[in-house]
Amino acid sequence: MWDAAWPYLAAILPTIIVAALFYFLMKSILEGDRRERLAQSQWEKEERNDTGDNS
Repeated sequence: MWDAAWPYLAAILPTIIVAALFYFLMKSILEGDRRERLAQSQWEKEERNDTGDNS
């Protein structure tokens, strides 16, 4: 059974691994961007409150 299936697995396995790596990389980048935007928003809010500017 493995003799017949191995060529197909060997052909598709690298694609699956690269797709999984790409998924986790993009997930990490997007999560980092979300956190950065949240931190920037909080910092800007604190700066507005410190300076008394209500715009």
